[in-house]
Amino acid sequence: MRDPYSILGVQKDAGSDEIKAAWRSQAKAVHPDQNRNDPDATARFAEIGQAYDLLKDPKKRGLYDQARRAAEGKKREQTIMQQREAAKQAAERAKAADKLMEELAKAQARTAKPEAAAASADSAKPESAEDMLERIFGADAKAKVAESQAETSESTTEESAAQRKEKAEASAAQATSFFAAILRKIRGTAATPEKAPDITAEATVSVSDLLDKKWVTLNMPEDREVRFQLEPGMSDGHVVRLKGQGLKLPEASRGDLVVTLLVSRDGPFSVRNFDIHTTLPISLADAVLGCEAAVQSPFGELKVTVPAWSGSDRAIRVEGKGLEDGLGGNGDLVVELRIVLLDTPDAKVMDLMRHMREGLYL
Repeated sequence: MRDPYSILGVQKDAGSDEIKAAWRSQAKAVHPDQNRNDPDATARFAEIGQAYDLLKDPKKRGLYDQARRAAEGKKREQTIMQQREAAKQAAERAKAADKLMEELAKAQARTAKPEAAAASADSAKPESAEDMLERIFGADAKAKVAESQAETSESTTEESAAQRKEKAEASAAQATSFFAAILRKIRGTAATPEKAPDITAEATVSVSDLLDKKWVTLNMPEDREVRFQLEPGMSDGHVVRLKGQGLKLPEASRGDLVVTLLVSRDGPFSVRNFDIHTTLPISLADAVLGCEAAVQSPFGELKVTVPAWSGSDRAIRVEGKGLEDGLGGNGDLVVELRIVLLDTPDAKVMDLMRHMREGLYL
């Protein structure tokens, strides 16, 4: 089964009431009776039920959360090991490149000696690029290079010293070009120092924190703190990447800290995108007849008009009273109506509802 939190569309710290409400909403939306033309409706409905069965049981949910955290930790550990291995391979490639440079410098020094022109043909012959490649990497490497090079005419015994010197310089130039190409290839694959894997974290903030653009402090390993300020455009689920504030490994640059913002659901307000949501309880009479009501917002008390015949599926929007969207605008305050009954039964209301249900009218 997929992640049950994702199936129900709730955060991992969601309360039991929120999980139950999400299950009801999802189950109603995908119920097979409501989706007769969807062949996958039954499977999706069953998946939602399985997710709810897991999360509604505190014991099952605790075991799942424990296994999920362990799996995430193992994955992070594997990533770290892969990064370490990559850093090790990069260091080995760098050493190979340095060795090539050293060998090339030695070959050039031997070719440039003045006495090489007066020596015998055998002793004066400089080391070719192919011979150097064979000495460093073995005969297989020399054979591959030999296949790609054109055949040249053999030297005669009557060659003059000047001719031998000219050929020596040409051979040295060939070796220089050959090894420079190999060096570029090696160093091209062994790029800059490896970067340590990123660390992920979650930061819980309130609606007022977002409105006031407060600073958030995270406690990190190594007894250090990381702070960042909330900005316009941030909302629930927003991801903040803090460069160079993540994991530090030997022979690797420090990774990033990737923080996901979670807006607290404690209190009267919640956030969806840049809209701030709250609920307004109303009586059955006010829902049927309409009324003027006062609602609490993060900016203080506001007056709203409840239209006549408003059900619990009705929402009233107060424009511009939400979060800043980072583009110069604001979300809205969304007032969700909730019809509530009196604490004690009302005989007149019950009698009226009974007559309406049974088709008897006064």
